[in-house]
Amino acid sequence: MRGWFLPVAVLLGFIFLYAPIISLVVFSFNESRLVTVWGGFSTRWYGELLNDRQIMGAAWVSLKVALFSATLATVIGTLGAFVLTRFSRFTGRLLLTGMITAPLVMPEVITGLSLLLLFISMELTLGWPAGRGLVTVIIAHTTFCAAFVAVIAQSRLRSMDDSLEEAARDLGAGPVRVFFDVTLPVITPALVSGWLLAFTLSLDDLVIASFVTGPGASTLPMVIFSKVRLGVSPDVNALATIIIGFVFVAVLAAGWLMRKQMSKGL
Repeated sequence: MRGWFLPVAVLLGFIFLYAPIISLVVFSFNESRLVTVWGGFSTRWYGELLNDRQIMGAAWVSLKVALFSATLATVIGTLGAFVLTRFSRFTGRLLLTGMITAPLVMPEVITGLSLLLLFISMELTLGWPAGRGLVTVIIAHTTFCAAFVAVIAQSRLRSMDDSLEEAARDLGAGPVRVFFDVTLPVITPALVSGWLLAFTLSLDDLVIASFVTGPGASTLPMVIFSKVRLGVSPDVNALATIIIGFVFVAVLAAGWLMRKQMSKGL
């Protein structure tokens, strides 16, 4: 029994996870307007998707938000992780740890509501940001994505061989030179993974964006959610297929980069 149970369980698990995705990709090439009835092979809905200004506009907004948020979150998360791992005692360490950990366990509804109240208060007192839009969504996504990047960067920094940095300092390199010439190349695979995770979380977010966005800045998940409530249309399947392909290529690129770094002995 032990010989066949584990392979069968793994196979059923993979089928449970990937069968819906495969069916979505297949039906994105369906000629029929009914998403559950096969009407022949066609790329019609990809053309319909490209002509849908609402979806394409929302996709462009989400892409810009994800790119800016992931990049800012990677910078902030890396700096936070470096401070926590390289400086054992300093004033405010407990507060910084709590600020990094809180977004990981905080319900998205609470995070979105608190950020909305923060933006309203800032607008009343500082006059910025003026209303809710692209800027507020980027700030909100950077806030919770930085926490995930920090956790990944912390794990890599703690497992890093400290003798590499010590050797660089012994050779006369300053702290900034050590970070950019030694530390950063070693933790680059972890930062790439963190950036990809932050990009995916930002692109996928619906709840927080719904609180902090405004007219003209609807993200792709918000538009898809509003369309799906009225019934799944084939162009949504086409859009999901394109996103799956994009993520697949990104994961392959990240894996290639990580293998390249590991082959160098880093």
